[in-house]
Amino acid sequence: MKISLQHVTKIFPSRNKKSGEEVIAVNDFNFDIPDGKLIGLLGPSGCGKSTTLYMICGLQKPTGGKIFFGEDDVTDLAPENRGVGLVFQNYALYPHMTVKQNIMFPLENLKGADKLSKDQMMERTLEAARLVQIDNLLDRKPSELSGGQQQRVAIARALVKMPRVLLLDEPLSNLDARLRLQTREEIRRIQRETKITTVFVTHDQEEAMSISDMIVVMKLGVVQQIGKPQDVYDDPVNLFVAKFLGTPPINVFVGKIAGGKVYIGDDAVLDAPGVADQEIYVGIRPEGFVLDPNGAFHSKLSSVEVMGRDISVVSTNPAAQTPLIRSIINTDSKVDPASETVSFTLKPSKVFLFNKETEERIRIPE
Repeated sequence: MKISLQHVTKIFPSRNKKSGEEVIAVNDFNFDIPDGKLIGLLGPSGCGKSTTLYMICGLQKPTGGKIFFGEDDVTDLAPENRGVGLVFQNYALYPHMTVKQNIMFPLENLKGADKLSKDQMMERTLEAARLVQIDNLLDRKPSELSGGQQQRVAIARALVKMPRVLLLDEPLSNLDARLRLQTREEIRRIQRETKITTVFVTHDQEEAMSISDMIVVMKLGVVQQIGKPQDVYDDPVNLFVAKFLGTPPINVFVGKIAGGKVYIGDDAVLDAPGVADQEIYVGIRPEGFVLDPNGAFHSKLSSVEVMGRDISVVSTNPAAQTPLIRSIINTDSKVDPASETVSFTLKPSKVFLFNKETEERIRIPE
């Protein structure tokens, strides 16, 4: 099911009656979600991603704009008539019901032509339970399940209705780190098997990038960038997107362009032919450093952390926007921990320049 959001806006009235300032939660959202794809809505708390999700499912009504499922305008359609399955952050399972009863519950409320017999409901329930691999837990109560198992019950309950669209609102935030990894892989498997168009809301960029076909990065209700996860990571349109994506995060420096060269402090680290002289921010991905005693970029060495598959060199530089710079280099590289300074050559594809006023990307002509 293709989902189209056309100029969708959501404005909430001010809670402060004196100021009267309205809150724009989502501002002119335009995006076509392709049929059968998993889309990650990504951004910090308060960026409007959950509000967008609730407008898609019908729990919130847009202040402006239209929402289409295929060719159908569902903007004013009630949630129960949209054919969506919604998984909440807190699972919202009925504690007095068994797993089987929780999964079957949505089917018992079907009426008219959609009404199912008991055998049909049981068949659907077992099918959904098998899909999320909890068919051996059907007689347990939610209190007898682990967090990951409860999450699977919530997903099964959403899938049992055979929805046209599956919506997940930060479904992994209550799980521990290892369980999060397992469950996100499970969500991706289920989505590929069912081919249901899925919208996944999260503030965790690693989650979004690992399982999404496309990501939508949001800030203060405004879409910043849309694209395939790797494309957005490799080609951010502004400093916010560059800083939001990546673990460890991008290293940001105050710099300048002068005479066709990029400077960080007194170090001329990169050529920038055809770019006007100006004050800039320079973003360097952790993997963008190559250890080189003759390199153009210098910093003061703090520590060397051997991570197994790579080495993390921690250093400082007066121009850095953060106290520490983290550079990820190959284990074949040898760093003397006793050295006072460390020098690098930079990979041009991992260095991004941003206007200091607007924080928009500055591109070097090829």
